[in-house]
Amino acid sequence: GRFPAVAVTGMTGVGKTRLADTLARRSPTLGSDDVGSATMERRTRKTAKGRGFRFRVVPGDNAATRLAALDEVFYEEPVDGIVHVVSYGHATPRRAGGTSGAAPSRTRDEQLAAELEDWTITAHRIAAMAVRRAKPMWVVIAVTKADLYPNDIDAAVDYYSPGSGSPFAAKLDELRSLAGGATIS
Repeated sequence: GRFPAVAVTGMTGVGKTRLADTLARRSPTLGSDDVGSATMERRTRKTAKGRGFRFRVVPGDNAATRLAALDEVFYEEPVDGIVHVVSYGHATPRRAGGTSGAAPSRTRDEQLAAELEDWTITAHRIAAMAVRRAKPMWVVIAVTKADLYPNDIDAAVDYYSPGSGSPFAAKLDELRSLAGGATIS
């Protein structure tokens, strides 16, 4: 009777809310282009045949609200799958919650390092949840903003693919070894 739950994770500015709105067939949230949300957002997609998904969009800022949302989706009400959103170092700069002024700019290498750090935090929580579950779960790495690097799409696919030798791929391989390959697909 319940729709499968899907956590949408990733750092601030990668397009988590926009992706969840699209997957839920919902109009984009008014003003969502300007600022990220500091609270967990919920979306539900229902079909005419009574099927659907429940999406939980985890805030991207490393703040108490993000950690509480991660606890909720991985411990309190464990999800059935995860869509982790990345942007190949092209995240939209955002100000930290409660601050004023221009958003800090980062180089692409700094953005890639921040993505890797964000994935490391998320992957440890996924592994902890996976080892406690009796049923397998799935993880999808969704690469967004491809229009910003049209000539590097193959390189981006390689960077995020397991076994490719990239720093991100190494973390994916580490997750599978921590949680067990049969537990996570």
